[in-house]
Amino acid sequence: MKTLLRCSLAVCWMVISTVVVTAGLFPQGERPAVAVDPVDGIVDAFRSHALVALGEGVHGNEQGHAFRLALLRAARITSVVNDIVVEFGNSRHQDVMDRFVRGEDVDAAVLRRVWQDTTQPQPAWDAPIYEAFFRAVRTTNASLPADRKLRVLLGDPPVDWDAVHSVADLRQWAGRGRHAAQIIQREVLDKGRRALILYGDGHLFRVPATDTIVSLLERGNATRVFTIASPISSPTASHLETLQADVLSWPAPSIVVLRKTVLGAADFTFYYPAPKVIRNGQVVVAPMPDQWRSLRMEDQFDALLYLGRPSSITFSEMPSALCADADYMKMRLQRMALAALPAQNERMKEYCAKALINK
Repeated sequence: MKTLLRCSLAVCWMVISTVVVTAGLFPQGERPAVAVDPVDGIVDAFRSHALVALGEGVHGNEQGHAFRLALLRAARITSVVNDIVVEFGNSRHQDVMDRFVRGEDVDAAVLRRVWQDTTQPQPAWDAPIYEAFFRAVRTTNASLPADRKLRVLLGDPPVDWDAVHSVADLRQWAGRGRHAAQIIQREVLDKGRRALILYGDGHLFRVPATDTIVSLLERGNATRVFTIASPISSPTASHLETLQADVLSWPAPSIVVLRKTVLGAADFTFYYPAPKVIRNGQVVVAPMPDQWRSLRMEDQFDALLYLGRPSSITFSEMPSALCADADYMKMRLQRMALAALPAQNERMKEYCAKALINK
């Protein structure tokens, strides 16, 4: 019977280093990755890092959301974190979010602009899990002393949609990674605070010559971010058991450190085959960037969050009630049209047509 080690990262590393190296099973120093309790893993990371970045994986996955809620409920997390930086909020509305998570009364119509007014015109953040996360922070803060209350920092650029009339107008707000890095530097690092960063995995890559959040913060080696990938939260993602058979026995969720492991030694492109981009309104797979071809996963991420088998992952969808909201639909369809996203526009119409029929 296989036994899963559930321990602190430090203890696990000592155990596997002794057992595996002594056995001589991995002569190149590549050990099997060991799953640990994910909350303990993140707490351990904060002992040596002011910034821990947790990838969301595919946006909307409910297993990642459930884990983030578990983090908020863990007292050992709230004791080491000051701020949570999120992708799914327009920084123009930071004052609204500050008041909301402090427990003040905020009108629902005002609050929803936080996630509805981001630079992303499609309805990704309208899935209920994102509002639920903000409300969970508010609930957590209600039980914390004033000096330990969590602050949510909205990382998306402060786009003003009333002033957007074309793709060119929207393009000026395209520096999402740079804007988030500036917020983290100013509001977290310069103030001697610690932050959990919640973003899509692509914003956390260390690919050379890119302006991801992590590459910008680490440029010049002034800061080191502990990064955690969530590359398997998609039905189409690579199956880790092809690299290490006992992955299927791991509990979900779990965290594994990648350095000098079989999973860490694998090519980066095993986890992230090629970026998807929008061309002429269509989502297409871009050519493989040359700098991706020689990268190891352990050089791009420090750890991996295991959420379960790809077939077990479920997704939160935009509520059907929004499909019946004429003002909301007008807003979303107009913004996608301005951003030249005809394919997404049609997909939303099709989704809502089915949602309203099945309501």
